[in-house]
Amino acid sequence: MKKWISILVVLIAVVTLAACGSDSASGDGDVVKVKIGVTGTDGEVWPILKEKAKAEGIEIELIEFSDYTLPNQALADGEIDINSFQHIAFLSQFNEENDLDLVPIGATIIAPMGLYSEKIKDVSELKDGDQIAIPDDPSNQARALKLLESAGLITLADDFGLFGDPSKIVENPKNLDILPIVAQQTPRVLPDVAASVINNGVAGQAGFDPVNDPIYVEDGNDPNTLPYVNIFAARAEDKDNEIYQKLVELYHDEEVVKAVEADTNGGSIVVELSKEELLEQFSGL
Repeated sequence: MKKWISILVVLIAVVTLAACGSDSASGDGDVVKVKIGVTGTDGEVWPILKEKAKAEGIEIELIEFSDYTLPNQALADGEIDINSFQHIAFLSQFNEENDLDLVPIGATIIAPMGLYSEKIKDVSELKDGDQIAIPDDPSNQARALKLLESAGLITLADDFGLFGDPSKIVENPKNLDILPIVAQQTPRVLPDVAASVINNGVAGQAGFDPVNDPIYVEDGNDPNTLPYVNIFAARAEDKDNEIYQKLVELYHDEEVVKAVEADTNGGSIVVELSKEELLEQFSGL
């Protein structure tokens, strides 16, 4: 009888331990860890999001990368769970060039791109032959050229599309010398060029005020800027992951939205788009 009681006690202990050690994505006591690839961690957005996620049983670990080409490959290789650093158009082009299957799972912000200068105060002051630096990755290069067109500096071909390059400039009245360089270098060349088109996030990291410092800025409310909505991205098989969708939801919490505004001096706008709307926009590129 004692032998059977001992066996029963052992079985109960095993079952109890198994139940305590079970994985849970619903936050019922266990902590779920999520590695997020980013290209910058300054400001209050991520600390606030971390705290809100922690209250939901999710532990966020930020993995910072110094180059735009690295977070997507790390995601595809399983080194991180999701990433948050890019817009829809960038992800689409990266997928195509690297034969990857990454998808947007949630919208974050639209960060209007700006034209900056240390030498002039208005685009009208640009002179014949002046040099303008732009990001060299295909999606941001095209976006920068569209910005210069909207500023009245150049005219682009009708078939420019989403990933056109300087060869698609059909009119350049001031004979501007367009210099594509690595996006992170666009602020550093300002002493050497007449002006530089700088991504909002890169400008913020360089200490610029993205609202007041540009001599010309993109209209973030223009529907044509939808391809440039920043996103959370995941591997295609994880697009419906409930934990990741919870993080998307938390990003749109009022406190996080206010932190985005404060961190960017009002230069970035939190965007409300459903996963379905994002995927529709993404598939149309």
